[in-house]
Amino acid sequence: MNKVMLIGNVGAEPEVKYIDQGVCVASLRLATTERGYKLQNGTEVPDRTEWHNVVLWRRLAEIVENYVHKGDKLFIEGQIHSRSYEDRNGIRHNVTEIWAESLEMLSPKTKTEE
Repeated sequence: MNKVMLIGNVGAEPEVKYIDQGVCVASLRLATTERGYKLQNGTEVPDRTEWHNVVLWRRLAEIVENYVHKGDKLFIEGQIHSRSYEDRNGIRHNVTEIWAESLEMLSPKTKTEE
């Protein structure tokens, strides 16, 4: 089973574009943070933040385009997808993305959204 559930904050304004026959696709960076703690011996373990590349398609991408902004807290459910590509210089890059299947906005609405 390939299932991912993330709760995190959007790190920058989402990128939205329309491709083949008007299909909307959005991508965003989502930061998830594992809180730090103190061990019994007094050693401090700091917070650890992971950054995730999230891709949303069609209606979810349109929702992102209209309502999601930097700093918003989101709950994302989806699948892990890996791909690789070569850049202009012939250097191979590996990318891991979360392809979202559902999205829930957890940030409170602002006055302008009501």
